[in-house]
Amino acid sequence: MPLLEVNNLKVHYPIRGGILGRTQGYVKAVDGIGFSIEEGETFGLVGESGSGKSTTGKAIIGLVKSTEGQIFFNGEDITKYIGKNRSPYRRGVQMIFQDAYSSLNPKKRVLDIIAEPLRNFEKLTAGEERKRVNELLDIVGLTSETAVKYPHEFSGGQRQRIGIARAMALKPKLIIADEPVSALDLSVQAQILNFMKDIQQQFKLAYLFVSHDLGVVRHMCTNIAIMHKGRFVEQGSREQIYNNPEHIYTKRLIAAIPDMDPSNRRKTQRFRDKVAEDYVEKYSEYYNPENSVYDLKKIGDSHYVALP
Repeated sequence: MPLLEVNNLKVHYPIRGGILGRTQGYVKAVDGIGFSIEEGETFGLVGESGSGKSTTGKAIIGLVKSTEGQIFFNGEDITKYIGKNRSPYRRGVQMIFQDAYSSLNPKKRVLDIIAEPLRNFEKLTAGEERKRVNELLDIVGLTSETAVKYPHEFSGGQRQRIGIARAMALKPKLIIADEPVSALDLSVQAQILNFMKDIQQQFKLAYLFVSHDLGVVRHMCTNIAIMHKGRFVEQGSREQIYNNPEHIYTKRLIAAIPDMDPSNRRKTQRFRDKVAEDYVEKYSEYYNPENSVYDLKKIGDSHYVALP
């Protein structure tokens, strides 16, 4: 039984116009996607900006209201619990945000930031709370002295660690990581990603890893879905997506991954030119006349591609 199962999730935003502000259409940010995540698995959600991947994560945790769809957590339909502050689902699913600084209250000390989930769900004494916060800071590699400081006193990587500590406070089973390293430099990115893998093994965490960086996703994820125009264009294992991409959009993303070997420069450029040419010539074969993505079709073991 999957830890998380999402069926036919839709998030549509109305377009209003005219004197009476009537609904004239919809922006389909997420349009009928489905996937499942097993305990301890990292599922990657990849796409360009505006593809709907962050909206998907926010809809799952309840920060954005879904238009349609069902979400199962540990086999239970928790759609009705989403958005309710003290529901059991809120304990089991937490989120790490892309911009660590804006996700931390600048007027609060780190102690209060990390302790906020504990105060909402657990009745701890001041001493027990401080002890738990110190344990969480130790897990993310920060000292107990950190607790009395404010967010502006830390570097970007340290702020992201504080965000991870807050997400870990209630011992969740699933963490939604919304581009957790995109705002960090490369050396700090590596530290945070390796740290996330370490705590995943230690606490048997599952991740929904949202990113536009296919290199990072390859390092982190076992199963991947490629998202475009609010829908999945391809879904499969890491090996299937990287070694045998079938959709023209997936090929375009993979072609954009930098090759650090200078001797492959001409070969890489020829490959990119070929992919760009195929994207233009075969576009109508992979997208319907309304310019939207077809439904997924199974082409192999756990490998799905959006085809007519």
